[in-house]
Order: sequence, then C-alpha cells, then structure tokens
Amino acid sequence: MIDKRVPSLEAALAGLTSGMTLMMSGFGGAGAPVNLMRALARHDARDLTVIINSLRFLEGQAPSLFDDRRVIAAVCSAFRGRGATPSAYERQWQEGALKIELSPQGTFAERIRAGGAGIPAFFTPTAAGLELGEGKEVRSFDGRPAVLETALKADFAFLRAAEADRMGNIRFHGTQGNFGPAMAMASKVAVVEVGVVSETLLPPDRIHCPGVYVNRVIHAPETGEILG
Repeated sequence: MIDKRVPSLEAALAGLTSGMTLMMSGFGGAGAPVNLMRALARHDARDLTVIINSLRFLEGQAPSLFDDRRVIAAVCSAFRGRGATPSAYERQWQEGALKIELSPQGTFAERIRAGGAGIPAFFTPTAAGLELGEGKEVRSFDGRPAVLETALKADFAFLRAAEADRMGNIRFHGTQGNFGPAMAMASKVAVVEVGVVSETLLPPDRIHCPGVYVNRVIHAPETGEILG
C-alpha cells in the first residue's frame, strides 16, 4: 500500500546533503513551509543553493542558514525587504561570498514550470534591453527582442499545503498553492508539510497537485510545531 507519510522532520529531510539545490514555495507567508525551513536550519548541510521567491522570508525563519554561511547561491525574485539595515545575506552578497540571481517573478515561475516539464530553456521579452537581461542570448520574435532563460530544477522541494492523503495527493487553500505544484514537478524529492492528513483518499476535484509528484508528507500545524 502506498503511504508517503513520514513521522518526523528528520525523516522528511532524509537524503539531503551538502551541495544540493533546494526549492521552497511561498508568496510571503502564504504557502511557506516554515517547519521545513526551520528543520533545514538545524540540519548540517552546507554549500546550498536555494530557489525561493523571497530570500528575506527565508532568513527571517531560518537565520542561521545565513549567519553560518551555509547558503552559497540563491535564485529569487524578491531580494530586499523594507528594512534599511542590510541583512546577513545582503552583506555576504556585497562581499562576494553569496551569489544571487534575480529573476522577474513571472520568469521565475516559468523557469520552474519549464524545469518540471522537461523544457531546458525558453525565450521571453521580459528583461530584454534591461540590466537583468545582460549577458543572455537575445533573439527577435515578431520584431520584439526576447532573452533566453534557462529552466530551474532542484534536488529537494519544500512545500506547504492545507491537506494531503497517504498517497501524497495534496490540496492547497487559496493562494497557498503559488509555486508549489511547479516546484514539486521540478524536483527530485518533493516534501509537503500539511495541516491535515486525510485517512481517506482526497476526491479528484479537491486535488491540486497529484501524489505522483510528491514523495513525502508530514503533518505540521501552522504554529511551526510538529504533531506526533
């Protein structure tokens, strides 16, 4: 019988090692896998690359990742927050110790989707002629320049959802889904923390990401404390 539920955060992160690339869903706090972020902070993996919409949100939930300089590269669409004081990762970026690749949010989402769909790269007019497009291949389509963007893939993806069943089928609540389904498809191991684990299989019309793309499910409330 297929059962993708795991009993602990340690089991959820099994196989995660130094040098890996990690995707983390979330738009602000919506759909952010806070429990898994904090568990990663307690893990000993180093030299990590993170793919996340807001890098500052990750620092807020797991500051030791940056305090201990365990992240060496990041791809994000939101780099800075509203605070005037530079964060730890901003200082490391200024020092050249942390590589940060900014990607416009729509391009960011499409790069992840392409990674899951097996599309190695695509052209988009976004960033053409701008600093973000410098150094990238440019072609003209219907008289409009477009830059070549490469797909994004990861070893692990951390997601947050409202509900899952034992087969890994998951349901998101509202905007909680954001980058989640695409990240699940673009990763080798997709781990989902959920508020509710259903003992019965979810009906098809309530499944937003099928279990074929999900490897592990862990029960976790919104408070950041693991149940069971």
